Amino acid sequence: MAAEHNKPEILATEVVAQSRLFKIESLDLRFSNGVERTYERMKPSGRHAVLVVPVTEQGDLLLIREYSAGTERYELGFPKGLIDQGESAAEAANRELKEEIGFGAKALQPLKEVVLAPSYFSSKMTLFLAQDLYPEQLDGDEPEPLQIVRWPLSQAEELLHHMDFAEARSITALFLALKQLGN
Repeated sequence: MAAEHNKPEILATEVVAQSRLFKIESLDLRFSNGVERTYERMKPSGRHAVLVVPVTEQGDLLLIREYSAGTERYELGFPKGLIDQGESAAEAANRELKEEIGFGAKALQPLKEVVLAPSYFSSKMTLFLAQDLYPEQLDGDEPEPLQIVRWPLSQAEELLHHMDFAEARSITALFLALKQLGN
């Protein structure tokens, strides 16, 4: 086991760039050995997110195909979204299911809380397994209708080789859901 380190001292923080959605913050740090370094990160928003692996009674995974501006292509992944003010992670997961695939879940099981690129981001995402689905549609905020893709759970490993299924959070959630479903 690695030795515990004292966290670096934050000497200064400054917002160095800002857009409608993001703020980039510069952090001047002093490490316990005296080394000083400047890091940049997305300024923490305090809002976290959820991603849900829905599994039907028929044994299908329900995925969505939606446009991703970062990769400039349509990506295949699981329903996801931000947690709204006053909402629990489980409530957000159920709301996102209803908005994106038209189902709610009577059984929601948290799989793991993950972070993406912790050197640059502080946002956390709770991954869920959703079962015992029932039809219920809520209006979402997507600019175009999402394509829902049914994928047989029995062929989940083949999904890993699908060129459109490349988002690390969806891949992680799939592995954790398969492990949970195998127990």
